[in-house]
This record gives sequence, C-alpha cells and structure tokens, in this order.
Amino acid sequence: MTTLEGGCSCGEVRYRLLGAPIVVHCCHCRACQRESGASFALNAVIEAHRVETLSGAPECVDTPSESGKGQAILRCRSCRVALWSHYGGPGPAASFVRVGTLDDPDACPPDVHVFARSRQKWVKIPEGAESYEIFYSGKDVPRIYGEEGAARWRAVMGR
Repeated sequence: MTTLEGGCSCGEVRYRLLGAPIVVHCCHCRACQRESGASFALNAVIEAHRVETLSGAPECVDTPSESGKGQAILRCRSCRVALWSHYGGPGPAASFVRVGTLDDPDACPPDVHVFARSRQKWVKIPEGAESYEIFYSGKDVPRIYGEEGAARWRAVMGR
C-alpha cells in the first residue's frame, strides 16, 4: 500500500498513516450525518500510534455519539476541519480517520456500512456490500477485517 497522507483545509495540520487501515466504516447514523453535514461519515480505522502528525497540533473536542459513549474529535485549530476521532469503545488506542481528509480519499473505499437503518433513503448501499442495520457483532470481525485486521483490532482492544 502506498503511504497515505492528509490534512485539513487550510493546511495547518498534516498527517500520515503508517500502514493500511484495519477497516473502513461507512457510518449512516444521524449523529455522523449531523457532525459531517453529509449523508454519512467515512472513517478509516487504524491504531492511534500509526497516525503521525507531520505539522500542526489538532485540538480535541468532545462530542456525543450514537453509542452514547461519546467521541473525541481532533480538529484543526484554525479551519476546524475534523481529521480523526477516538470513540468510546477503543478510546485513544484507535483513530477513526476521516477519509475525506486524505490526499487520495479513493484509496479507502468502505469495507462495511453501519447504522444502515438511518441511512438517507436516496443512498443506495451496493448489492453484496457488508451492511448492518445498527452495528456488526464481534463474531463478524474476522470476516469483515480479515485475519490480520482482526488480530490488529484485538490488540487495540487489549484482547
């Protein structure tokens, strides 16, 4: 995989992913729709230690999430673009990087669609795509993430 880099709109914050994402979520929950101002959020999930900040210092803003556990969103202090989040489950061990902030967002298509029950009705999830009305269970992780991704996720979760 080529090195993935990204940043905010004004260029103050730049980052690099030190490896491939574990999984890419396309989240259709209403909280992600509200937060992103779009029909869904596309997040590349990766170990936090594999996100290298190249320039700038993102600011952490705590917000609610669909799960009720909240999320810490890392934003550029100047243009306020959301770059990545830390959700309640894995906490600061995993970064959910906003795919739209990558220089090449086409490099990270979704592996799974979650909270499909609240997708906007005009959004069509491709036939055969992994899709869940709410969220998938732990037993689905190896199939969705692959063996390596599942092992990486277990390490993130301390299991």
